[in-house]
Amino acid sequence: MTSLDQLPLRPELRGRTPYGAPQVPAAHRLNTNENPYPLPAELLADLGAALGHAAVELNRYPDRDAVALRSDLAAYLSRDDVAIAPEQVWAANGSNEVLQQILQAFGGAGRTALGFTPSYSMHPIISAGTGTAWVDGHRRADFTIDAAAAAAQVAELRPAVVFVTSPNNPTGTAVALETIEVLYRATDGVLVVDEAYEEFARAGTPSALTLLPGRPRLVVSRTMSKAFGMAGLRLGYLAADPAVVDALQLVRLPYHLSSLTQAAARTALAHTDALLATVDAVKAQRDRIVAALPGMGLTSVPSDANFVLFGHFADARAAWQALLDRGVLVRDVGLPGWLRVTAGTAEETDAFLTALGEVAPDHRVAEGE
Repeated sequence: MTSLDQLPLRPELRGRTPYGAPQVPAAHRLNTNENPYPLPAELLADLGAALGHAAVELNRYPDRDAVALRSDLAAYLSRDDVAIAPEQVWAANGSNEVLQQILQAFGGAGRTALGFTPSYSMHPIISAGTGTAWVDGHRRADFTIDAAAAAAQVAELRPAVVFVTSPNNPTGTAVALETIEVLYRATDGVLVVDEAYEEFARAGTPSALTLLPGRPRLVVSRTMSKAFGMAGLRLGYLAADPAVVDALQLVRLPYHLSSLTQAAARTALAHTDALLATVDAVKAQRDRIVAALPGMGLTSVPSDANFVLFGHFADARAAWQALLDRGVLVRDVGLPGWLRVTAGTAEETDAFLTALGEVAPDHRVAEGE
């Protein structure tokens, strides 16, 4: 059998590993930031009808510009006290494809992308896949972004694409709009604000959508995987200046969004209120986790997402395994001393907190160390 080393793989891809969270058996899977609640029955009924209707014309190509879907997405985004027009919206197979298209259009050979790590690990992976050089941006020890230092780094490197994840993954904290404004002024490239978890933000946390007017190089990406609870649909989208959407159409594959995907997404958007009704329940479990940690001698990073980064552990990997041994799968994100847990149902939170209470005494960093 041929090994990967024997293939003429691009040099910058050698030695890399594919993205992916461990898929191991566990009674409670709290490692991939999924919405734990199933889709409501009324949506499932309408979804079946919509897919059946779309299936009648599967012998025909779908609307390659997804005009009706983009109109529905624009209407949804305009609920956030901003006015978003359909021509400002673009959609693809998950926000990862949206980000890939951005890098295909604005990155590539001889160009650089910069992101403030630790952050979403797919940003450097997609950059490598598009031949875009990657540079790690600086964060403070508490995982926040120093706006002045970040702007100086951007001005020095002049990256073609700058990524800001807000709320940040894996740390969970939203980025202040003032910081985003400073970074936009510092760059002559495209600034992408990845808002995959925005719907879970704490009250009073504004979206970067409010910054779009007058900023033609600002892009705000979203997903239906998290708050909408439709991770299996694979539907991501962005809002930006219409010229950015025109640029992405130069690199998108023909008919990239299937008729079934478009029909399912539009049906889900028609049930927005029912789908987003689970958000407050998830936020309550997130806040419950945060409140319980100090009593176990642990701490967390302030979270505006549906997950919590928690520690400190003497050996995060050993703590991860100890939780898994008790049937609870969380995420080891590679930060020494820290683990990440998804906020699930009340029952899942019960199981996590019980297991963590058993694990913490043997694995947390001792006081004074």
